[in-house]
Amino acid sequence: MPRTLQEVVFVDGVRTPFGKAGEKGMYAQTRADDLVIKCVRELLRRHPELPKERVEEVALAATTQIGDQGLTLGRLAGLLSGLPTSTPGYSIDRMCAGAMTAVTNVASSIGVGAIDVAIAGGVEHMGRHPMGEGIDPNPRIIGERVVDESALVMGKTAENLHDRYPHLTKERCDAYAVNSQRKLAAAYAAGKVQPDLVPVATRHVEKGWGLATADEPPRPGTTLEELAGLKTPFRPHGNVTAGNAAGLNDGATACLLASEAAAAELGLPVRMRLVSHAFVGVEPEVMGIGPVPAAEKALRKAGLTIDDIGLFELNEAFAVQVIAFLDHFGIADDDERVNPWGGAIAVGHPLASSGVRLMTQLAHHFEEHPEVRYGLTAMCIGIGMGGCVIWENPAWGAVSPMDPPDDRHHADHGSDHTGTDGSEA
Repeated sequence: MPRTLQEVVFVDGVRTPFGKAGEKGMYAQTRADDLVIKCVRELLRRHPELPKERVEEVALAATTQIGDQGLTLGRLAGLLSGLPTSTPGYSIDRMCAGAMTAVTNVASSIGVGAIDVAIAGGVEHMGRHPMGEGIDPNPRIIGERVVDESALVMGKTAENLHDRYPHLTKERCDAYAVNSQRKLAAAYAAGKVQPDLVPVATRHVEKGWGLATADEPPRPGTTLEELAGLKTPFRPHGNVTAGNAAGLNDGATACLLASEAAAAELGLPVRMRLVSHAFVGVEPEVMGIGPVPAAEKALRKAGLTIDDIGLFELNEAFAVQVIAFLDHFGIADDDERVNPWGGAIAVGHPLASSGVRLMTQLAHHFEEHPEVRYGLTAMCIGIGMGGCVIWENPAWGAVSPMDPPDDRHHADHGSDHTGTDGSEA
């Protein structure tokens, strides 16, 4: 008999403070798996109403699946987080979109009724495991000219994006980066970022024992003049610098997803509803353009247009990649709907973990903006891909009892999105 698809909801998300990769970084002597275990444990601690045995899957991502990021991380982290042996788990690799893919994978399982509650997230310890460690790319991909050599170096693909769209200038990218730093500093000053951070005990050879309670990468007060003088490591006289790109970082994220029915049964909060998602491939040489067709596909699946999106959380792997997205959709570089708390240029981008950071922040933005119905999270992905997830605000319409909700989408979209492929239940 036909199965009724279930609504998928985002319950909660947390992350560790993000650190700088390398020997001087605050997580230099901290295991990668311990970072993500801290996040899973914190989710369970924050939700005592959720019996541990009701968690039916743990999907965790890592780009470099080796050492303390390897060996079916989802299963081992689940066991070490105190989940029962009956809770299975697995690992995911879709490079920067690992955690985003973990979310969409378990959401699909929830949507078709295979499970009701799951944890998804990701971790990247780029200090211990630089991207590409231990890999052996098939030489035929270059030798047979499937891709240009630049496709395997993300910074070079960003320079290629500048070549393709010369109006996306370095000056625009630097200005965008300065604004990202400014917005993050303002969010910290307002106490908006801190509630999502899981403190992590650290040990450092030089600094001794410590407690990580804030992000390490931000450079508040960064100026255009400072960025203008930085080197362009990927090309002589290029456009991409350490100032207008995300750095090399360590950190972890995790979130709790459930069917809307299970959330109601267990008393779990519903902070977002999943509307649709899409992953697409693009030319690897310009992987930064990936979020554009991914968003177009996700919007099409949902029966929406870009004008229906009231909030954006875009991963800032490179400023040029974000500006290419904004430029395509006719959105200003400094549009206040985009990354209200700044982005990865300021806060850091521990590869496979970043997708859940975007979602957790979007959930906060929804709470502050009940007049906004739809929000979007998107990111570019190495080797030429893009990912996008569209979410619905459960608080939408609660602006004022004298102000009825906008009905313009009811006929076409309603509130019965499945969250798996955009089709209706």
